[in-house]
Amino acid sequence: MMLLGQVLDRLGDESVAAETLLGLDDLPLMVDVEATGARFGESPPLYASNAVGRFTAFASDEDWLALMTALERTSDPAAACLRQMLLWSLRQDSHADCDADHECCNHRS
Repeated sequence: MMLLGQVLDRLGDESVAAETLLGLDDLPLMVDVEATGARFGESPPLYASNAVGRFTAFASDEDWLALMTALERTSDPAAACLRQMLLWSLRQDSHADCDADHECCNHRS
């Protein structure tokens, strides 16, 4: 079993993030990732990879607790980790004034 640090390192790789993103088999999430990533000039795999970095840098203690809870309840830690981090990142990036020209919503890679 991989340690959380290893999972995070692997998900930071765009190709691993892409494979994991497709493996989530969650069309609505994929659509949201594609649309939000496009606002920032990022492909879905790049958005996913960058979401991991943004989460690790900016998530609150409560967000980390939610992630750890999700990890305890799954047999696929990489998928659960990416899903939680994407949902967090999408919430952060959902502000109407958040786009590539602003330093808001923690959207810094």
